[in-house]
Amino acid sequence: MKLPIIKNLVEFIDQNDEDFVLETIEVLEHVSLAKGLKDEELDTIGELLSNMYGAVEVSKQIKSGTSQKDALNSFMKRVLGSIDK
Repeated sequence: MKLPIIKNLVEFIDQNDEDFVLETIEVLEHVSLAKGLKDEELDTIGELLSNMYGAVEVSKQIKSGTSQKDALNSFMKRVLGSIDK
């Protein structure tokens, strides 16, 4: 996950609509099932998906009243905490 990409996607969601990102997630998940994809291609799709899911989560926290900085920090702590387990 890349924090600058998540921040950029959060801005996109704020300026547009979360549905655009959710629909893109659906498309990428469907594309990831295609036969013949190389491991590097799957890794790239997976990275895009994780950034998009992260942006959706951060956006929800911001909409519930959390500052962007706190929402991003909280999300990254949860991610790092799940990796450490």
